[in-house]
Amino acid sequence: MAFISTRGAEKVSAPQAIVRGIAPDGGLYAPESLPRWAREDFAALAQMDYPHRAARILCELLDGFSEEEMLAMTQGAYARFSVPEVAPIKALKDGRSVLELFHGPTMAFKDMALQMLPRLLTASARKLGEHREIAILTATSGDTGKAALEGFRDVEGTSVTVFYPQGGVSAVQERQMVTSQGRNVHVVAVRGNFDDAQTGVKRLFADQGFISEMNRRGKTLSSANSINLGRLAPQVAYYLSACADLLAAGAATWEKGVNICVPTGNFGNILAAWYAKRMGAPIRKLICASNRNDVLTDFIETGVYDRRRPFHKTISPSMDILISSNLERLLLELAHGDTAQVRAWMEQLIRDGSYDIGPERLERLRETFVGGCADDEKTRAAIQRVWREEKYLMDSHTAVAEAVAAAYREKTKDQTPLLIVSTASPYKFSADVAAAIGVPVSGDAFEAAKELESATGVAAPRQVSELKELPVLHNRVCDREKMGEAVLLGFDEQ
Repeated sequence: MAFISTRGAEKVSAPQAIVRGIAPDGGLYAPESLPRWAREDFAALAQMDYPHRAARILCELLDGFSEEEMLAMTQGAYARFSVPEVAPIKALKDGRSVLELFHGPTMAFKDMALQMLPRLLTASARKLGEHREIAILTATSGDTGKAALEGFRDVEGTSVTVFYPQGGVSAVQERQMVTSQGRNVHVVAVRGNFDDAQTGVKRLFADQGFISEMNRRGKTLSSANSINLGRLAPQVAYYLSACADLLAAGAATWEKGVNICVPTGNFGNILAAWYAKRMGAPIRKLICASNRNDVLTDFIETGVYDRRRPFHKTISPSMDILISSNLERLLLELAHGDTAQVRAWMEQLIRDGSYDIGPERLERLRETFVGGCADDEKTRAAIQRVWREEKYLMDSHTAVAEAVAAAYREKTKDQTPLLIVSTASPYKFSADVAAAIGVPVSGDAFEAAKELESATGVAAPRQVSELKELPVLHNRVCDREKMGEAVLLGFDEQ
């Protein structure tokens, strides 16, 4: 199975795509084709535990790995999750269910992929005869950072540098990152927003002077952001797994299918659901839920992607994004594989701040995708409503999806079974969740967690209570123009 750059004709294997992270022309690696699953494949999947499910799916998506080595990787990756199902589904009322993806070591959905990526990356490097240290550079809007730091901590032959927007993540997210241990981990706050950090990382991958200096030091660059194929493929696995569970439980049928609502910032999570649909999963509509940073909502409505708008800090900070990198992979499909067209759109985005895919491609996009957004007020209302009516506690990102899905159902009267994707533990955003359900908060985020647990009876993950006592190990801050210097300084001090 070959992978191609969204901006050029180069074809590479899965190990090559995983090690590189991003194509030399700046494009993202996308599958040239996808396997197609039948009903019996989903029935068989439902009989397996999650590591066996993931191994089977990943072996079909990624060439170059044997079933035995893939199973060893998935069993290792998901051994640290707090529930045996790894990605359980909880039923709500009115044909709604929640896919819980936050039971990993950092309490966020990023663990589903970032516990796998280090294993895929090091195995891929061995297959390619790569002996240089793999230097991971990644930008985070909150959850990717800690998940990457935890996944790559003390992994031989790797290092990881995480950039996050100063003041742009929650108190718990920041504390998780700056207390990270490991001889090969580096954390840097960037003066700016997430898009500044993400754009800065992309520029380093294209900076030949920086790349040459890294080579001189015996290092080769790769990425842990969702642009890396090794991040995307494990996400496809949990959507196929979820569909198998819904079908087996009778919560969805092949005839009615299921709609999936994903709280979305960088577009990677919902893109994985779209790939699962293309593989044969009975997914009808993909509801793209944004917060007040509603660039994707407007794109799905109009076909115009326009980042020239105010940047808003919200109570769902992991979605505070104006440049959704993974959308580029979907654009390749909308352009019928025309990489020159995708390259032109990306150049136009950089030059003019916007691009227009035109009416024909917009019509194709809207066959599957629905866009919607919820501001902080609607997000708080969703947290409160679901807790009051169903005693289910949602974080502020999952609540964006709940609010958008509810609005979609009310508008369209579509009663197709609905799967809401829950991307983080409510305790990563305990102060906002507590305030939404009327729990008085008298202290910091950690006191808020105690008060939330006391008021609801929903147990806080042990990671939260332990976090406050950990020492701060990373306090470096840099301007966005100095990110390359910050990477090299981290290596000098290592």
